[in-house]
Amino acid sequence: MVSLKELWNDEFACREWFLPGNSCCAGCGLEIALRWAMKALGPKTALVTPASCLNVVIGLWPKTAPDFPFTNMAFAAGAAAATGFDAAFKAKAHRFPEGPWKEMTSLVFAGDGGTTDIGLQGLSGAAERNSDIIYVCYDNEAYMNTGIQRSSSTPHGAKTTTTPFGKQRYKKDVPRIMEAHDIPYVATASISHPLDIYEKFKKAKDIKGCRYIHILAPCPPGWGFPSEDAIEIAKLAVKTGFWILYEVENGIKTLSKPSKPLIDPSKRLPIIEYVSKQKRFSGISEKTLIELQEENDRQWNRIINELKCQEMRTNSE
Repeated sequence: MVSLKELWNDEFACREWFLPGNSCCAGCGLEIALRWAMKALGPKTALVTPASCLNVVIGLWPKTAPDFPFTNMAFAAGAAAATGFDAAFKAKAHRFPEGPWKEMTSLVFAGDGGTTDIGLQGLSGAAERNSDIIYVCYDNEAYMNTGIQRSSSTPHGAKTTTTPFGKQRYKKDVPRIMEAHDIPYVATASISHPLDIYEKFKKAKDIKGCRYIHILAPCPPGWGFPSEDAIEIAKLAVKTGFWILYEVENGIKTLSKPSKPLIDPSKRLPIIEYVSKQKRFSGISEKTLIELQEENDRQWNRIINELKCQEMRTNSE
């Protein structure tokens, strides 16, 4: 993993591209995710974001927080707009080969509502075309900007304003859906491991085609925990195995360093260690807690079986 000394010597990493003074809530996972993504990508990045918290925290001119090109977009159109950006950059690069256009990265930063629900069709279309974009879902697991309504990314048992007794359905596995599109790069990340975020964006920057990164971004007011605990909550999501960190490069899946030891179930903390620190799970029944733990174990068993099958295929070739 990259060291802090190496970051200090990186001209982009030692700067802030999403500036202080924005209106993010204290402890906002979105801000941490975007800051570290931009440290890897640098200023030659054009970001488009569909309707989300990010639209409203950037600030009004002349106090805008992004120190890079930034465009607000309609809820369903993030992936389509980024595809248009990339086409424009390639056309510019053809006409003006000495210009900066061929170095531009087309980036989407969308919430779970704009990704797993309203933006999924556009995202699937971009993936099917293998558009040369990086699409990021910063996942705070509900529609936080409009009143903490449930999304298809909200976990089973979590309370929102539209699921006051806890959500009945399970979380939609969008990274797995993106794997099925056979795009060159899919990864999961968490704000608890910023160097992992940095490395994955560095890698994604150098890959051509559609790349998808799904980042766990805890929301203190929406999840119900003190703002100073945001990193600890995200760490618990990883340590319990509730959030699995991995990469899929050209169809080859590998667990990321923080999640590798958790192949052994005895190394995972019980799910209750994670959910008990969030008010959105207050009053959760023993039945629902058992269901969450069983679903978590199923997810791990599926990934472990995938890794075994992958190894068998490699050995037979």
